[in-house]
Formats: sequence, structure tokens, C-alpha cells
Amino acid sequence: MPAATTTAPLFDGTSVHGLARLEHWGVIRAQGADAASFLHGQLTQDFALLDQSEARLAGYCSAKGRMLASFIGWKTGPEEVLLVCNRDLLAPTLKRLSMFVMRAKVKLSDASAEFTLYGAAGAALPAELPVTHWSRLEVASGSWVRLPAAEGVARALLCLPAQQTQSDALPGADLAPALWQWLEVRSGIAMVSAPVIEEFVPQMLNYESVGGVNFKKGCYPGQEVVARSQYRGALKRRAQVFHAEAELVVGQEVFHAADAEQPCGTVAAVAPHPVRGWDAIVSLQTSALDGQALTVGGPDGSALQLLPLPYELLQDI
Repeated sequence: MPAATTTAPLFDGTSVHGLARLEHWGVIRAQGADAASFLHGQLTQDFALLDQSEARLAGYCSAKGRMLASFIGWKTGPEEVLLVCNRDLLAPTLKRLSMFVMRAKVKLSDASAEFTLYGAAGAALPAELPVTHWSRLEVASGSWVRLPAAEGVARALLCLPAQQTQSDALPGADLAPALWQWLEVRSGIAMVSAPVIEEFVPQMLNYESVGGVNFKKGCYPGQEVVARSQYRGALKRRAQVFHAEAELVVGQEVFHAADAEQPCGTVAAVAPHPVRGWDAIVSLQTSALDGQALTVGGPDGSALQLLPLPYELLQDI
């Protein structure tokens, strides 16, 4: 029998503010005359026309269209692009990207030691940062990127040179990393991590709906699969946000009450809820959202409660 239905606890996040150190993220630097054009040919977003006042959410796919990594990237100048990704897959991603540089005038390197990354929430965001998602603000202390809000809380990524400290940007504004990670999950945008490499086509994480895929740009690895999924009505899996009472782990399988043998979804991102339990982004079959019980880890696992998705999905054609 499936576990009993759970009810997500209430938590007012509108008063959340401060900076959380993002130890789990790292930075890849692409430097050279062909930095932007090289990345344009490798990732799901347009980097050739990227302006220095904006950033991009982008996926890096295999030839089969499965995501090997995801990035938040921006230009620091005409010949330099920084890519932020999960640190647990930075090394293999850097190695794979480097294999395709060939004659391109670009050098790829792990620049994580040169920067400190923070997640900023609420009043910690500078007033000058434009409200549009993925907009960017360069200030004397570092670089800000506006992220989609979560639970009514404004969010941004702050990238500081390693010699700078949090107090240089916003004194006395510590934010618990777990609380930031909860906001990440509630934003409905999952960054690919090591346990789920090659699990998802970008649309399975709703990347086409949150600015992570450009269908008008040129070719990139997996582009044909990604485009076919969008334009032939083949989107059978989507990401949704759920709550559970038990601890959740990225990569866990999700089961539908009508089928105890075959999983219908995969946990893509998790975080503890500030009050109790855990929240997660789950990529699952759209047919599984029929109101019947969903459990994680097995048919007798913890029940999942569907939560509202904080954005509208772009429909396939």
C-alpha cells in the first residue's frame, strides 16, 4: 500500500534575505577570440549574441540530446565567458568540452579557485539589478545575475573575485545554505548534477520554459533530438515540484500507484523544507499526474504531494 498522503507545511519565505555561500557550484572559464562562438556551437542557448548586460541558462547535451551539464553563463568581456555549474560534474564536463576545441581560438579552464559564489535573496539584491530574469549587473565588487524568484522571494547569483569577501558586498547578511537550496527547488529550475547525468532531455526539466533553450540558434550536440521533442508533440515527461515527509535524494525513482514495477519519474533536485520534510523537483511522465498516489524510492515509499509550479510551461507543437 502507498504511504499516507502528506501535507506540505506552511512557511512564509517573504522575509528571507541574505547571502549564502554556494560551495557546491564551480566556474569554467572560456577565454579567447572564439570563446562565445565555440560555446554557441556546444550549448542549447545563444552565446554568439550574448550581451554583457545579460546571462544565459543553458544545457550541454550528448548526441542523443541528454543533458551532461547545465550552466548559468555570461560574458565578462569580448573574449571571456564564465560558466557556473555544479562542482561535482565540472571536471568531466571541462574534459569533454575541451575535446571539441580543435582549431578554435579558445582556452577552457577550471576557474573555481578564482571566484566565490553566493546565492542572494530578498533585500540582499541591489536595487540597480534589472528585474528581468537572467539580467546581469557588473559592479565594483563583483557580478550579479538575476534568477527567477521563488516563493515570492527575489533571487540572484553573486560572483565575487576570490580575494573579495561577503562583507565587501553586503555586511552581516548570512543566509543558511539549506534555505537557499530550498528556494532553488521552489523556483522549479534544477541544475544538472552528477547523479542524473544523461537522464534528461532539456524539456524534461522544463528548460525550454525558463529560458534555457533557444530553438532559433544553430546546431549543437543533440539539437535534432531536442527540436524534435518540441515540435512533434513528443514531450511525455515534465518537471514538477513535490513535498515529502521523508528525506529525498537526487536520482531516486518515483512510482505511480498503478504500476509497482516501472518508475514513472526521477528526483532531479532536493532540499530540506524549513519547517519539516523535504521538497524536490521531479521529472516524471505527464500521464502520472492523474491524481493517484505517487511515492519515492519504491511503491511503499514516502508519499509525494504535488506543489504549484511557479511558471507556465511552454506547450509543445
